[in-house]
Amino acid sequence: MITQATCKSYKLDLFNGVHQPGDDYRIALYTSAATLDKDTAAYTTTGEVVGAGYAAGGQSLEGRTVGLATDEAYLTFADPVWDPATLDADGALIYNATRSNKALCVLAFGGTVSSTNGPFTVDLPAAGAASLLGID
Repeated sequence: MITQATCKSYKLDLFNGVHQPGDDYRIALYTSAATLDKDTAAYTTTGEVVGAGYAAGGQSLEGRTVGLATDEAYLTFADPVWDPATLDADGALIYNATRSNKALCVLAFGGTVSSTNGPFTVDLPAAGAASLLGID
């Protein structure tokens, strides 16, 4: 089961200064066979997508943006795209490859999303109070 959440370990890592702006933040895709939730601490291959156009470990994220919306700090990235890709995914894990593959957050797609020899895009939340990795 994939449950969308900011990972508890990431919240602790923030206070310990683990994650840095120049790190390699990545996104990996998962099937419904994966178990990902707020207790996920690191990238795992268990339940990871296998498909044409997708490599284990996913891809690096670009367009890192941090900000403050009202009283909530946030971190977001540009939407990742695999193109062309033939795959089925039910969720994703954003993690920091530079820092021992430590998990940041889990994204649940609300069901299986498929692509057949076309682009597969993960629409990340826009920057703002309800953004990806919002911490208040």
